[in-house]
Amino acid sequence: MSNVTDDESNGLSPEQRLEPRNIRLIDPSIAMIDDMDTLRACVAYENTHQNRIQILRRLKRRAEEIRSEQA
Repeated sequence: MSNVTDDESNGLSPEQRLEPRNIRLIDPSIAMIDDMDTLRACVAYENTHQNRIQILRRLKRRAEEIRSEQA
């Protein structure tokens, strides 16, 4: 598992990913997450700020995708 920060992995903070000016960019932003550290940071951000069930479900699906890619 990588130990890079979100900024190092692709330049987007959890806030930028989950609260873009155009909400249609949320799904592509989540799909671009490629490591569990970044995903965890986004889950923590979402739990703290918005706690939107749909976004948390999408993050959970992405976590499952990352795990299957690493298997």
